[in-house]
Amino acid sequence: MLVLTRKVGEGIAIGDDIKIVVMQVKGKQVRLGIKASPSTVVHREEVYQRIQDENRSASLSEVDAVSQAKELLGDSEREISSPPIKRITRTPKKVDSE
Repeated sequence: MLVLTRKVGEGIAIGDDIKIVVMQVKGKQVRLGIKASPSTVVHREEVYQRIQDENRSASLSEVDAVSQAKELLGDSEREISSPPIKRITRTPKKVDSE
């Protein structure tokens, strides 16, 4: 872990598109400003962790849903085929020639 000392108004750069600036120090709290491209997602750590936890649980529930669907459908290895197509043949009508 890199540890840096910064004063209010000073910052650090991460790569070419992220800049973190110390905005305010008040007691034990530090207010940071983060400049990043719109495509860069920035979250507080506890929010990021909650998102990761929800993603993990959602991915597990999908597996359960797929398993349940397989049980309902029966043998998952069985090939599902469509019913045979009936070919309709028509005989041409005779035209009376006068």
